Amino acid sequence: MTGASVTVRDHRCSVGRIRCSDGRRPSTTAGHRWLALRVQIHRGHLIHVTGSPTVQESAAHLVAIEDGALVIGDDGRILFSGAYADLPAEYAGVEIDDHRPAFLLPGFVDTHIHFPQTFAGDAYGGGQLLEWLNACIFPSESRLADPEFAERAALEFVRRRTAAGTTAAMVFGSAFPHAQDALFEQTQRAGLRIVSGRGIQTVGPDSAKPLISSEADALRLTKAEIDKWHAADTGDVATALLHVAVVPRFSLSVTTGTLKNLGELYDSVRGNGVYFHSHLNENNRPGTGEVDSVKQSYQVETYLDTYDGKFLPGSQVGGKSFLGRRSIMAHSVHCTDGELARMAETGTSIAHCPVSQQFLGSGTMPWRRTIASGVNVAAGTDFGGGDTWLISEVMSDAFKVHISEPGDAAISMHPAEMLFTATLAGARALDMEDRFGNLDAGKEADFLVVDPAGWGPTAAAIDHGIRSDDPEMARDQTLFALLMTMREPAISQVWVQGRRVVAP
Repeated sequence: MTGASVTVRDHRCSVGRIRCSDGRRPSTTAGHRWLALRVQIHRGHLIHVTGSPTVQESAAHLVAIEDGALVIGDDGRILFSGAYADLPAEYAGVEIDDHRPAFLLPGFVDTHIHFPQTFAGDAYGGGQLLEWLNACIFPSESRLADPEFAERAALEFVRRRTAAGTTAAMVFGSAFPHAQDALFEQTQRAGLRIVSGRGIQTVGPDSAKPLISSEADALRLTKAEIDKWHAADTGDVATALLHVAVVPRFSLSVTTGTLKNLGELYDSVRGNGVYFHSHLNENNRPGTGEVDSVKQSYQVETYLDTYDGKFLPGSQVGGKSFLGRRSIMAHSVHCTDGELARMAETGTSIAHCPVSQQFLGSGTMPWRRTIASGVNVAAGTDFGGGDTWLISEVMSDAFKVHISEPGDAAISMHPAEMLFTATLAGARALDMEDRFGNLDAGKEADFLVVDPAGWGPTAAAIDHGIRSDDPEMARDQTLFALLMTMREPAISQVWVQGRRVVAP
């Protein structure tokens, strides 16, 4: 079934979340109009992190209801989330989508993925980050100069993220405006959420020449993309699925002039919900790695200074800061304590990408130290620099790398921390936690139906895995098995705002 949608009448009209047909909140007295309400009811094993906790608090906020229900209104918001046995009486008789024994999970949020690398996953470049960019990525991304190829990449990108259950994503975009148009068009057609911006480069090696624009064009094309696509679907950033970000590739791909001009532009539009996204402290091979190269090129104290307006020699202020609640810095593997404190202070988030960090030999973001700083850390695939589109697989790798950190830094991530990082932390990074990220009543209904029967290893782990006699530990073991073994075939349905997503 695809989500029953029928009309029922609520003769009481007294539930606070419901309004009468004239728009007023109903009272308990007689005389108000009958309420016509179109609803869907989905039944399954409900798991999510409720409320608005920190990652350290997520275990205490983990909800797992084996026989759960979601009631979704005609506006795409969740009206009820809880045990099926507690379903309010006004929904009696409504046809139910019974997904049992499948799971109902919040949609995954990918806070760092590269659209122009759709066909370049795990490309072999014979070295670490900078060699890989020159040998593989710049040439691969240059192929999107061909509009037909760009359209093919946009279609594949939307298909793959749908299959992976990625309902919302911060997408590092193409340098070519026609490719970005194709990406936004296909995403809108599918009904997914996206934040994206054209990849900005004003300097670079010969291999990146087709991707490089002049300083004037960098500013002009970025502004044009914001004007064309930011909240283009609804005209209101509070309800839109489409959003735009200012996205310089990284500090080595731009100049102080680029940072100054983009900072002025961003300062003029950030109040309208425009985002900022780039790479930070990814690869620190001594002397020739990204981090040392940035510090030497700009003559700054820290890499973060270049995004914080302090990009002149000696970390002197040269322009506006990009940091803030709608800013996401990818990787952040080698941050100083001061950089972490500054990101936490400004509400800037980190996109944690352990899969690509292993692939490129970039090291391991220290989990304990990073989250202790108070900075929000969300999951990112960084597809292109890795081999998976699936956020749960990213969290599987996160568990493995962090339990392997040296000495006291090692930590066995709680399954609730893994789920939180894959869902609610991502919504927080996108500054849309009030809209999605968990399955609380009042949120927009972004959720996945995960059927273990679709993927044999998941079915085996769920049906036959070891479970404790302690109900809480058994719950945690079930969630852990699901996140560690899940692959795309197990994701049978994807929903955004209460609408079934169908990939093009």
